Amino acid sequence: MSKLTKSANEPLFHIVKRDALPAWLAWAIRIGSIVAALIVCALVTVVLTGENPIEVYATMIDGAIGSNRRIWGLFQNVAMLLCISLAVTPAFKMRFWNIGAEGQALIGGLATAACMILFGDKLPQPVLLIVMFATSIIAGAIWGFIPAFFKAKWNTNETLFTLMMNYIAIQLVSFFTYKYSVPKGSGQLGVINRATEAGWLPQLGGHNYLLNIVIVLGVTVFMYVYLKYSKHGYEISVVGESENTARYIGINVKKVIMRTMLLSGAICGLTGLLLVSGTDHTLTRDTIEGRGFTAIMVSWLGKFNPVHMILTSFLLVFLQKGAIEISTDFGLNNSFSDIITGIIIFFIIGSEFFINYTVKFRESKKGVNA
Repeated sequence: MSKLTKSANEPLFHIVKRDALPAWLAWAIRIGSIVAALIVCALVTVVLTGENPIEVYATMIDGAIGSNRRIWGLFQNVAMLLCISLAVTPAFKMRFWNIGAEGQALIGGLATAACMILFGDKLPQPVLLIVMFATSIIAGAIWGFIPAFFKAKWNTNETLFTLMMNYIAIQLVSFFTYKYSVPKGSGQLGVINRATEAGWLPQLGGHNYLLNIVIVLGVTVFMYVYLKYSKHGYEISVVGESENTARYIGINVKKVIMRTMLLSGAICGLTGLLLVSGTDHTLTRDTIEGRGFTAIMVSWLGKFNPVHMILTSFLLVFLQKGAIEISTDFGLNNSFSDIITGIIIFFIIGSEFFINYTVKFRESKKGVNA
């Protein structure tokens, strides 16, 4: 076969996995992708709306950090997204596709609300808070353990199992919010224990959300150490790379799956508590607001590194808050703000491709050799 024929049969280009890039170059690619995304968004803004893109970006920044109230709200939302992202990370790292964080957090919130309603006037505040923390964490852990048990024993599909359990959790919350609704039959709990504030997390330093943020920072440090330096973290990594290798070196894969999902569910339950007791002081089926699914993106973009996930969570929440302000100030519908957010996220995700892979083009052949 001639070299010319061989060259003609080769694809025009193919994708090759890169060797590890220096950290500075990887971050340069990420920053460059954000700059490129902003340029594209500016062009889209001019074409679709005729607005000055600089004013649009200024409004986005103002919507996220334009006042002390907005700054605290931003960091509160970053903390909640980060917390639920930390919860799904150990499961994803061992290739257990936990799509049920939304339901696990809702169940934790339901346990918290139940304690506030049933024991709010019966237990002292410190005891009530201890009971709330225990029940919400246990409830979330059990909700996460159920699909892990079936996966470990009968190799069920964890993606479908955890996804379906989200809907069960939503319906349970709907049932109990109707059962304890105020006024009866309204289907809404309203603010729980508004008069006594029983079960509300206390303010720290005069700020409503500071305790939530401190707790999530503590969880972040714990997860970083747990995944990077503990024996359990090592076992999670090995199981994620190859279950057969894990079994060969003596790791009990079934035990690791169930233990990891207990932890994942427990942190989701804690997220539910922080939202119900520390933020909203009520519970609805929309309390989690889709964070369980956004957390999947945060975990993957952060490469399962809790420190990187802080930055990813901040970026996504910043874009969300800024996009809402754009819609309000310029009289645009939410679809336009979603377009802007989507373009930026698309470029960020695309940058990860160019960090990990390169495109090789077919070399041209000159002459014909038989």
